[in-house]
Formats: sequence, structure tokens, C-alpha cells
Amino acid sequence: MEQSQFGEIVAPLLDWYNQNKRCLPWRADKEPYHIWVSEIMLQQTRVEAVIPYYERFMKRLPSILSLADCENEELFKLWEGLGYYSRARNLKKAAQEIRTRYQGVFPKNYDEILKLPGIGAYTAGAISSIAFGEPRAAVDGNVLRVITRLTQDCHDITDTKFRAEITQALERVYPQTGRGDFTQSLMELGAVACVPNGKPKCAECPLAFLCGAYQDSTQSQYPVKKKKTARKIEQKTVLLIKYQDKIAIGKREGKGVLSGMWELPNLDGELTKPQILQWLSEQQFDIKEIQKMKDTGKALKHIFTHIEWHMTCWIVTCESVANENGFTWVTTGQLEKEIALPTAFKKVYQKMQESFSEGAFS
Repeated sequence: MEQSQFGEIVAPLLDWYNQNKRCLPWRADKEPYHIWVSEIMLQQTRVEAVIPYYERFMKRLPSILSLADCENEELFKLWEGLGYYSRARNLKKAAQEIRTRYQGVFPKNYDEILKLPGIGAYTAGAISSIAFGEPRAAVDGNVLRVITRLTQDCHDITDTKFRAEITQALERVYPQTGRGDFTQSLMELGAVACVPNGKPKCAECPLAFLCGAYQDSTQSQYPVKKKKTARKIEQKTVLLIKYQDKIAIGKREGKGVLSGMWELPNLDGELTKPQILQWLSEQQFDIKEIQKMKDTGKALKHIFTHIEWHMTCWIVTCESVANENGFTWVTTGQLEKEIALPTAFKKVYQKMQESFSEGAFS
């Protein structure tokens, strides 16, 4: 598709979007704070899953200043289940910077927005076009899929140079009015019609008459993406250590995966019962009973971006504890209502609780 042809997508996309756009809570207005938080939450998470998180977040933190003042523990609890807690940290850092540098008012141009912590070209483009009407594209996987199918372009979409070229080509055809709608129409088309998995809904697509992949029935060949490097697999032994009505948790180190987050006690490798008992003895636990989950299965694997945890799980019941053993002891209620437990450990905790009640331990 030549540059002149890029201009042909604008009118049909805007017409389609105005008639078919989904009613989403962050589209109720053009408040940049709302757009910003929603875009960060939507990274690698489905819209349907994000809506309740977004609504809960906005109820508790309705403004930039309230986010800037929020304690980390509460912020992480609000974020619990979305993963990538560094995104929540960066939201708070950016809110604090907006308070300091911009007197609490969200900056109004792309270049200033891009300087904020945790905001890249895509998010800056989305905010600046939707909230402030700048001719800035927000090019993500959805948009690249739409464009590469339209143009039958075989470039690797993970190539940053190619992404920049698509961004510039789109920005040259931005309309004088409805710029935010044009940005969202591209996102929407990729989300609901030109879908990534399964057969795209070409009969519903306003750009089918321009689409090379549709005309040649080659939709499945696009986009082209280089193979990901195989994830590193790490074995973990995870312990649910109980004493009376409390459970032991600890804080992870301030670096690496899930840095600074709460965790269930865990050890590297798939340890044997004698090895676990040795470690428990070193930590001065007085053990009453130790049981291993019989079949961890697929549910107790957890995938991060570059690594995959395979977790063997044990429940440890203590007779007594000495000086809290360096852990924080919390009730089930605290764990569910106050403590943000990363998904990997939340998954283990819930599965172990279920399995223990069903007798699935040996």
C-alpha cells in the first residue's frame, strides 16, 4: 500500500468506529488520567478482564494526586492479578513527577508525556491523540496486524525501525478532526474484527475492499514475527507454612523477578522432603507435619516474559515458631484483603488450599 493509499483508510474507519465502538468506561470522557491508566492496564490483558480492575482503581484513586499519595501496599493490592507490578510502580512515579513538575496537571503534548516514567511511544501516542487531539499514532500489535494484512507486508513486526515507519506513515494521514477517534478506530478494528487468533471477521471489516490479504485469502500469513527465544525453565519448591491461623510470607529482594513483592517461602530446585526439613530446621521451625501435593499439574506452572516456573508444593504445619523466623505471619483474611500476592504465588496458595481440603497431599 502506497502512502496515498494509507489516506483511503481514514473515512471508512471513522464511520465504522462511530457506529460500532464498544462502550468502555475509559471512553466516557477525554480525561488523560483515565486514558493513561487504562492503557497501562490493557498491556497484555484483555479488555473484559481490565474493566473491573479499572473501575476499582478509579473509585479508590480518582485523580493523579491521589495516585501520587497512595501507599505501595495498597497500590499493589489494587493491581493484584494484572501482573507486571513495575507498571504500577511507574504509574505512581509518573504521578509524583506530574505533581512536582506540572503542578498536578497532566502534560498536554506528546514529547512531555513521553518523558514520564513507564510511558513509551505507544502510550504517549494514545494519550496525546485521544485526550489532546494531536496527530500521533499509537501503534501496537493490533494496529500492526491490521496494517500488515492490508499491505501484505512481510516485515518482522518486532523490528523497531519498521514500527517507526508504520507510525510515521499513519501520522501523515491523520485527519484534522476526530484524531482521537482515528487512533481508537485502528485499535478497535484489531481488537474486534482483524483478530489475532482464529479466523478474522472480514465480513465486518470496513477496510476489506482495500485489504490485500483478504483479497488473496492470506490473512493467516500476517503479521510476520520472529520466533521468540525459548523461555528458561526454573524449578521451584514452594511452601505454605502454617502456624495456628496464620501463614508465613516474606518479601523478595529488590531486584530480579517480582522484586520487592510479597511471596510464599520458596527454594530453588525441586527439593526432596529431607532437604526441605533441613532448611526448615535451619530456619528454626518446629515442624508438626509436612505434606506434598500429589499432582501439581499444569496449573502450577507460571509463565513470565522470559522464564517459566515449575512449582512443586508442600504444606508445612508448625508446632511452634521462634521469633517469627524472619517471616511475616498473616491471616487468610489479611492475605485476601490487604496483602498483594503476585499471581504466581496466589495461584499456588489457592490451589494448595483447595487440594488440602480435598486430601490431595501425601
